[in-house]
Amino acid sequence: MFAFARLLAFVSVAALLWSEGGVARPQRRAQCAATLSTAKDVANRLQSRYYNTLTGQYNDGELWTDSNALEDLHNLMLADGSDDFGDVADQSYIGKAALNSGTNWNDLLNGSNDDAQWIILALWKVADYKAAKGQDGSAYVSSAGTIYDIIAGEWDDGTCGGGVWWSTKHDYKNSITNELFLLTSAYGYLRNQNQTYLDNANKEWNWLSQSGLRNSDGLYNDGLVTNTCQNNGQTTWTYNQAVVAAGLGALGVANQDTSLFDEAEVSLDATVNHLASGGVLKESCDDSSGTSCNADQSIFKGIWTKHVQYYLDQANDSARTAKYSAFLGAQADAINTNAITADKDVGNVWYASGGGQENPQASTAGLEAFVADAKYGPC
Repeated sequence: MFAFARLLAFVSVAALLWSEGGVARPQRRAQCAATLSTAKDVANRLQSRYYNTLTGQYNDGELWTDSNALEDLHNLMLADGSDDFGDVADQSYIGKAALNSGTNWNDLLNGSNDDAQWIILALWKVADYKAAKGQDGSAYVSSAGTIYDIIAGEWDDGTCGGGVWWSTKHDYKNSITNELFLLTSAYGYLRNQNQTYLDNANKEWNWLSQSGLRNSDGLYNDGLVTNTCQNNGQTTWTYNQAVVAAGLGALGVANQDTSLFDEAEVSLDATVNHLASGGVLKESCDDSSGTSCNADQSIFKGIWTKHVQYYLDQANDSARTAKYSAFLGAQADAINTNAITADKDVGNVWYASGGGQENPQASTAGLEAFVADAKYGPC
C-alpha cells in the first residue's frame, strides 16, 4: 500500500472472538481499512474477470487454486465483516460437492493428496464464515472430515520411514503434501478436539523434522528422491516455507509449546533472506517478463503471505508479529507499484516493474497479500 494510504483509519475488530476447540482466542489486531478496500477491489475483479457462474469454477484455474480463491474470499469477508461474496461458496463447484452427501470424493480428487488438503482448508474457511453469519456450515465441516480421512489413509511408514504420499500413485513424498497434513491435522484438532488429529500432527512433525526436506539454508526443497530418501535438491518454492509455519503455529497452540513457533520462523526467516529481491518475494522462476513461471506457480507468493497470517494468528504474539509486519507491508507496496492495473488485475511479478502475466492465480495471490497485510502489516 502506498505510504499515504497507510495513514488512513483502522477498522477495529478487537471485539471479535474466534474459537478453536472451545477455547476463545482474541483477535486483538485491528484491520487496515485502506488495505482491505484494495483487497476488495482485487476480489471483485477476480470474480468479474475469471469466475464462471455456470461452472462454479475459475476460467484458466485449477481445482487447488480455485480452492485457495474460495478460501481467500471468505478470509476477506471475515476480515472486513462483509457478505459481498456470501453466495459464492454454495454455488461453486467445490461447494456443490460439499453440500451433496453423495459426492464421491475419491473420484473428484483424482488421486491428488495435496489438492485434497487445499480443499479442506477452503471448506473450513467457508464454515467459519457461515458460523460468523449464523448460517449452517455443517456440510462443509463434514466434507472436510471425509477428505481428511482419505489423506490420513495415505500415510506410509514403509518408504522413507513415514510421510503422506503426494498422490495415490505412491511414487513421491514431497514437502507441500506433508506440510499440509501437519496443518490440517493440527488445525483440525484445534477445531474438533479429536485426539487422532493431534496424534497425526505430532507424528507428521516428528517425521518431517527428520526427513531431510529442510536444507542447510532453512528452506524446504520440493521433495525426496524415492529410492534413496534424500533431499532431491529441487526448487525451494516460497509457499513451502509458510505452510509449514502455519502448521507449526497450530501445533504449538495444541501442545502449548512455543518452541514450535521458533521452528516455524526458521523457514520464514530463510524466505526473507534467500527468496526475496530488494525485500520482495521472488520465485526462482520469476523474471521481469513474468513468462517463466507457470500459472500455478503464480499463486505461491500469495500463499506464503496468507500462511504467515495464519501463523501469526496462532502465535498471537506482538513481538513475533512485529518481526514480519514490515515485510508483509513491502509485498503489498510492491504489488501496488509493480503489479496492479487500474482495473485491479494483478500480475505474477511483484519484485520488478512490468507486472508479468495476468491470470486468476496471480490475482488470487494479490488478494492473499493484501488481506495478510491488512491484518499484520503497517497501515
